[in-house]
Amino acid sequence: MSVTEGQCLWTPSKDFVADSNMTALISWLDQQGIVSCEKYTQLWQWSVSSPDSFWAAMWQYFEVISETPYSQVMSSREMKSGVRWFDGSQVNFAEHILRHKGSHPAISAMSESKPLSVLSWDELSADVRRVASSLRSMGICAGDRVSAVLPNCPETVIAMLASISIGAVWSNAAPEFGTQAILDRLGQVRPKLVFFCDGYEFNGSRFDRVDILSKLLGELPSVAQVVRVDVLGNCGPFTHKIDVLNWLDLVSIDDPGEDSFKFSRVSSDHPLWFVFSSGTTGLPKAIAHSHIGVLIEMLKFMSLHMNLKPGDNSFFYTTTGWVMFNLLVGMMLTGAGVILYDGSPVYPTTDTLWRLADESDATHFGASPTYVQLMESNHVVPKEHFALDRLSTVLVGGSPSMPSTFDWFYQNVKSDMWVTSQSGGTEIASAFVAATPTQPVYAAEIQARALGMSVKALDDQRIDVIDQVGELICDVPFPSMPLYFLNDADGERYTASYFEEIPGVWRHGDFIKINERGGCYIYGRSDATLNRYGVRIGTAEIYRTVESIAGISDSLIVCIETENGGFYMPLFVSLTEGSQISDEMRSEIKSSLRSQCSPRHVPDEIVVAPDIPYTLTGKKLEVPVRKLLKGADVVSVASPGSMKNPDSLAFYVEFSKCLVFKNT
Repeated sequence: MSVTEGQCLWTPSKDFVADSNMTALISWLDQQGIVSCEKYTQLWQWSVSSPDSFWAAMWQYFEVISETPYSQVMSSREMKSGVRWFDGSQVNFAEHILRHKGSHPAISAMSESKPLSVLSWDELSADVRRVASSLRSMGICAGDRVSAVLPNCPETVIAMLASISIGAVWSNAAPEFGTQAILDRLGQVRPKLVFFCDGYEFNGSRFDRVDILSKLLGELPSVAQVVRVDVLGNCGPFTHKIDVLNWLDLVSIDDPGEDSFKFSRVSSDHPLWFVFSSGTTGLPKAIAHSHIGVLIEMLKFMSLHMNLKPGDNSFFYTTTGWVMFNLLVGMMLTGAGVILYDGSPVYPTTDTLWRLADESDATHFGASPTYVQLMESNHVVPKEHFALDRLSTVLVGGSPSMPSTFDWFYQNVKSDMWVTSQSGGTEIASAFVAATPTQPVYAAEIQARALGMSVKALDDQRIDVIDQVGELICDVPFPSMPLYFLNDADGERYTASYFEEIPGVWRHGDFIKINERGGCYIYGRSDATLNRYGVRIGTAEIYRTVESIAGISDSLIVCIETENGGFYMPLFVSLTEGSQISDEMRSEIKSSLRSQCSPRHVPDEIVVAPDIPYTLTGKKLEVPVRKLLKGADVVSVASPGSMKNPDSLAFYVEFSKCLVFKNT
């Protein structure tokens, strides 16, 4: 039987609710005389109506370590850029991760060519101290910028925490990025030191990056120091004038010891890292977050909304070029270990990640809806081959989920499991809407608005609506708002990105529906809206329907206004291997959209495309394709360096030349 949107799929047991971190917080708030809440909805309402009290409680509850006390929680309740948080405090993000001790796993890691290895908390702390001390001896200090072009491996986490622990500002790009994509990021940052790898592995192939990275160094005059991390181990030297230290040189020094090593505690406006937007044209936005803003937000999110605890092991399939890598490291704030995988998720076998989850005793497993489609098309049923004894939680993220995405986990992994979703973004290093362990799971529904996030759906008249699709906005400041964008001295680009279109609120650019019980549905980007005959249609609901049809692997839809006031709405579909488009498939697509969505969702034309274009972070290029079909030049709509598959646009360029919607 097919699963419908909003169908209840799982209800937490009384023990699960009682043992959750959310329940522990509610009890503590009551015991402290701060606020009494019986339900999550009451807790959320208090958190957004009294944000200063809520975030002060988070500081106290999670025992934030600060060199000095803060003078005020927030400088303004007005939603705008420049709100200051916990003025006067001096904290260090890495210190709060490394306050966890012991011999249990901190990092479990596997790659295509390396078996599972485990680094304990004590071993991780010692390695971070060694690398941080080496960086200090090289002249790196608080405020200096340190970047990395490294894969998803323990060395990357160690380098990141070591840099942050001494107050350096971190940024990273994935080694599989194209040369220009890396330069677009590191060129903005102008790092003083860079960690470079010799190459990476993917899908059974080895990619030597030494020559490319050597050329990059010539384009980065700010770089004074280079540390080389050997991943492949048989590549030649970097050819440039800068001396290169090997990773082993940094980790081979004596451990200064916990008592001697000092974390650099920094002010509340000190940048923690730069993360990069997935912009399709021009340079990606280089977004600065603060230590305290990310720290307090991630303590809240990872503990309360992810329910992570000491001794848990959490996995999410990601690359180092996506903010999800930063979030994965942030999960360690709870004392949970993290599981890293470097390589293709389906190499050497389609169930590789499930084998990793089983061998590493994963408690939390995270992947995208696209990964679930891969599992379905390859008929992978993890419960038939793996015990997954400790697995209790699944996080689906990266793009909107279909009801069938949730149901796949219950049918193929475990029937008793918390399947969650969330939606946020690189800009906030967190989520606006998230999971809560105290409530049931409904198909495709994100369980709640996150604590401290005053999220609403606004209709065209900018009225707050329930059970209607509207623009996702947030009207109360939150700590992980960006400090600033690089190369945006007057804040003009920052303001234009979030506050210009609807003054006084953060407009995130997503369509959302919030129901009576507080559950949320994300319906795609609002700037890619299909506005057809005055009715706005979210692309995500179309993808959910179309991509559930056998033979279709992916899809993309756009709507173009014609000169006479009409509309042309083509649907592009990519087919699974061995499938062909037929009249029957076209009829099934149209009838499914008509019955499951509405007649207005039915496209004017169904076009088979060899590939669907994506950004490096996995977002479909709906707006650029729409512009191409309206006659824009490909150079003006998309930068190849920002795309996962830049060659895919060639089809749409040719299609636009033959387009005959004739404005009639």
